[in-house]
Amino acid sequence: MLLTITCTRPEDAAWPATDLGFLLHKNPGRVQAFEQSYGTAHVLYPEATERRCTAALVLEVDPIRLVRGRARSTPDFSLGQYVNDRPYAASSLLSVALGAVFRTALRGRCEHRPELARTAVPLRLELPSVPCKGGAEIARRIFTPLGWTVTATPLPLDPAFPAWGDSHYLRLELTGTVRLADALSHLYVLLPVLDGAKHYWVAADEVDKLIRAGAGWLGDHPDRAWITRRYLARRQSLVRTALARLADIDEVDPERLDAVEEVDAVVEGEDEAAPGIPAPSEPAPSLAVARRTAVLDALHAAGARRVLDLGCGEGALLRELLADTSFTDIVGVDVSVRALNIAARRLRLDRLPERVAQRMTLLQGSLTYTDARLAGYDAAVLMEVIEHVDPPRLGALERAVFASAAPATILVTTPNAEINVRFEDLAPGDFRHHDHRFEWTRTQFEDWARAVAIRNGYAVRFVAIGVPDPEFGSATQMAVFTRTAADERSAETDHVGADNTEGDDR
Repeated sequence: MLLTITCTRPEDAAWPATDLGFLLHKNPGRVQAFEQSYGTAHVLYPEATERRCTAALVLEVDPIRLVRGRARSTPDFSLGQYVNDRPYAASSLLSVALGAVFRTALRGRCEHRPELARTAVPLRLELPSVPCKGGAEIARRIFTPLGWTVTATPLPLDPAFPAWGDSHYLRLELTGTVRLADALSHLYVLLPVLDGAKHYWVAADEVDKLIRAGAGWLGDHPDRAWITRRYLARRQSLVRTALARLADIDEVDPERLDAVEEVDAVVEGEDEAAPGIPAPSEPAPSLAVARRTAVLDALHAAGARRVLDLGCGEGALLRELLADTSFTDIVGVDVSVRALNIAARRLRLDRLPERVAQRMTLLQGSLTYTDARLAGYDAAVLMEVIEHVDPPRLGALERAVFASAAPATILVTTPNAEINVRFEDLAPGDFRHHDHRFEWTRTQFEDWARAVAIRNGYAVRFVAIGVPDPEFGSATQMAVFTRTAADERSAETDHVGADNTEGDDR
């Protein structure tokens, strides 16, 4: 199994091509070996001149170790254990070796040449044998959007018998001016994707690996859903999690990604390796961004400075609240400790200046139980939260938020179920997310919100979020609750209960 990386120095560059050795953290004057779980990875330099430098990663796969690592379900004698392409074709074995041997380069770090590590340089990557059942067109489709010029040559099944035709293996050459770290991350993610298989069990931590390696490019890739599904071995729960996190990081519409398993289903008779979704002619507007913008606008209009993000998840809204200095005290609350830990990492709370970090507090707690720590705030946000609560527990959430915490302003957003018919890949009755307990129509949401307002002394108005559909409204609906003064509650209650069309900008 072989990968070569060639760097050619531009004519006007002051640095020699041998600086590739600094970027890879491997000395061109030495041959180095690194033990891997299934063999040994060797790094050597067939060519190292000031004009051009080539680094080669050669992975020798030990067939005995490969057999020992087989799945428990494999029969004691299986021909596939001994006769397979793993020692020769670029796959997840090479991807793992690449991540281990070039770990620092993959992260874009180089103490000796920091500027060069941040610079796009002329590169050529060559792989003699890459499994790709979709053929050369799939390889071009996956790598071209990343800035590569792709030369993909099908390999014959047997050169001695041309009539047998081509195999599903390619000789792949990628040329382009790309940062070395980006080039390595493209290979790290996309080699197992093209192969369509991994040599190890895909666990939940693979989502973190994908998000890290795909940072800066995967979220914008036109076939991101197909890439994510293949990288995560089609494990539906992991795919949904990864796409939701990409939606927050790269501002991709999460409602469209929720149904990835249905959208990206393989049609019977179609080549499994082919991406199921054609690239859109232009990017869809981001509902996630529109939702957060509407929430921030409502908070500013209310004059809120001390804000609760209830059901904060992994911190998408917290990040924008923290970036806005008008919010002086921000509290994120979630029942999931794991989500809070991810939020803390993404917000880099441990690296922020103390005066900035002091504005943010993360609390573990359930929104269906009263919590004295949440009292006294100007505003609370429940953004895409209530639909994850079992309907019988909504009364408990109401008591904890509206009666106990009782901030001056409460913002609640939730999907509008009516527009689901516009999602071609949602079957009738399906929800946009697998964890939704319900999805309401506009009338159902408004009836619930008005009843809550009456019982707890709030006025309420409604805001539509997203591009409106002339028949079914916008994809997200928001209720803005404003607490009334004690001596005005009765009058406001009558107004809210009767009809609250004034101010409804749906």
